[in-house]
Amino acid sequence: MSDDVRRIGSDGPWEEAVGYSRAVELPNGLVLVSGCTSVVNGVIDAGTPYEQTLNAFQAAFDALKTLGLGSEHVVRTRMYITHARDVDDVGRAHKELFDAVRPAASMIIVSGFIDPSLVVEVEVEAYRGDTPS
Repeated sequence: MSDDVRRIGSDGPWEEAVGYSRAVELPNGLVLVSGCTSVVNGVIDAGTPYEQTLNAFQAAFDALKTLGLGSEHVVRTRMYITHARDVDDVGRAHKELFDAVRPAASMIIVSGFIDPSLVVEVEVEAYRGDTPS
């Protein structure tokens, strides 16, 4: 793979064990952020679905910030949830964070995550719009 690809890690507890990067930036300015959950300072923060969504997106924003990007660069989000009953809470958190940005978005119901206390996982794609520095 090209040396122009940038890979960013975080304090996520599974990155080393599973072998992935928190974010990958491609030479064309596309940034892919891996699935983020409600992990704060390396520890699961299993709050409400709304709180977990905010925490998960904050982890994604932290990765973007490391690359010099912000929420305004987000062009796509994916929200994975374990219960249909959480659609409104997760959607409310997404609207608060992205109402002005309006990325393409998906919300998908899944059977579960790596830890049963987690009910939300998010993925983010961002676009720099110019070549990386």
